[in-house]
Amino acid sequence: MRFDWQHAEAKGSIPELARILRRPGAVAVVPTETVYGLIGRVSDPACREKIYALKHRDGAKPLGWFLASPDELDRQGFRLSPAARRLVEDFMPGPLTVIARRAGGDTTGFRIPDHPLLRALLEELGEPVFQTSANRSGFPNALTCAEALAMLEGTPDAAADGGAIPADALASTVVDCSGAEPVILRRGALELDDFLTKFQNSR
Repeated sequence: MRFDWQHAEAKGSIPELARILRRPGAVAVVPTETVYGLIGRVSDPACREKIYALKHRDGAKPLGWFLASPDELDRQGFRLSPAARRLVEDFMPGPLTVIARRAGGDTTGFRIPDHPLLRALLEELGEPVFQTSANRSGFPNALTCAEALAMLEGTPDAAADGGAIPADALASTVVDCSGAEPVILRRGALELDDFLTKFQNSR
């Protein structure tokens, strides 16, 4: 099912999209402030497998999470370092992915997106979702819903068309905060070198 998120009445479709995503194994294409993404509930392992199949993604590459708010981090077992907490406070919601350890020692990258309808969907769902860019692995990022659907190997259960994302949009900046020092793994929409230098000098 395809939803048009380009109009004011789009908010009315959020409960329906959430209902679809609660089905076992259901995944959806959605717009973010950076690229079109592919999401599915983290509580359903079948979503993870479907995302990998649609993207032809290497199974060794982990998926990130989208969360609705920082309040969810503790509930989901994230153990944030001081650097991670400061990044969350200063730059989320926004185009930033932080990799942190969770209870049990596993590392997971998470992001709180700054797309209003996507955040409303996350709040409606009431749980985090797996997330990755909605393009076939190795291909350019999808900047429209149509591009995403054309690249995927198969059909997602739902797609939300939020219009074209600007061509100069950059993917999220990725910072690994799972070790002793934060490390920028991917440069993207946020320039964080000065922030990290000041943070390290302030300790």
